[in-house]
Amino acid sequence: MLKGLALTPPVIGRISIGKVVEKNGKRLPEKDDEFTITSQVQVKDGWVNHPLDESLRKAPGAKLRSIPVRLLFDDPDLNLRANYTLFERSSGRPMCVGNGETCRRLTSAGIQTLSCPSPEACDLAIGGSCKPYGRLNVRIGDDDELGSFVFRTTGFNSIRTLSARLRYFHAVSGGTLSTLPLELRLRGKSTTQSHRAPIYYVDLTVRTGMALKESLASARAEREERLAAGFDQMALDEAARLGFAAGAFEESEEDGAAVVEEFYPDGDPGEGITPVASLGEKLKSRAQQGKQQSVMAELPVGSDG
Repeated sequence: MLKGLALTPPVIGRISIGKVVEKNGKRLPEKDDEFTITSQVQVKDGWVNHPLDESLRKAPGAKLRSIPVRLLFDDPDLNLRANYTLFERSSGRPMCVGNGETCRRLTSAGIQTLSCPSPEACDLAIGGSCKPYGRLNVRIGDDDELGSFVFRTTGFNSIRTLSARLRYFHAVSGGTLSTLPLELRLRGKSTTQSHRAPIYYVDLTVRTGMALKESLASARAEREERLAAGFDQMALDEAARLGFAAGAFEESEEDGAAVVEEFYPDGDPGEGITPVASLGEKLKSRAQQGKQQSVMAELPVGSDG
């Protein structure tokens, strides 16, 4: 097996609540008020829709605002991974990934584990370069029980809501998240920061028409059937856990480029986005400062260097 390569859940499609459109010669993200399920094929006009996108709509052209799903893993943190993430915009390469306490950062000396003060208190993150970034993998349908559709988001409302729901469902189901019949649901809200305009985020609920106790009963029955067939969910969770830990960063440069285009668009400093060049300069400056401090510490007292 290749060393340093994160083994992530196989992805057969994407779930989004927005799209990238071309305006004045630039490709820019545009929010939407419905889900879109796409394949992993991208053409000039955007991502090609997955056949499930049409089949899940109640009528042709109807808004898709809920998707029946199941989860791959019982561990909430394997289904949803959320970190503060800083990408290099020119290449899509992850530069720094942290959780508010520690981070893994790409430096001139290689990947280092450092303290993570969160974006608000980190000088590398000034200007919106570092954002909360979450990836949720779910199953849609039964064609591929180990394949998944990934929902990516930098929305705080989606990350917080999904994290809470996953832990609540994990608790009430006795840890059987992977067999619960669930549903991704699009919700709207308005805030003072959005100037009272609606913003949309993703929630995770039991299926429409089912009570929680019915979902729990269904999960127990499904678990018993899997056990009888020899399905080892604990081993699957452990394999995923080891796979994520195998690499310093989850995203490859190839995936990162698409993430940057959709969630970290280019802009000038006046728009609250740090230019690409300054990110590399800051990282190099930080490494040089560390070397200088190390050298100065070794000099005799009274030396001018």
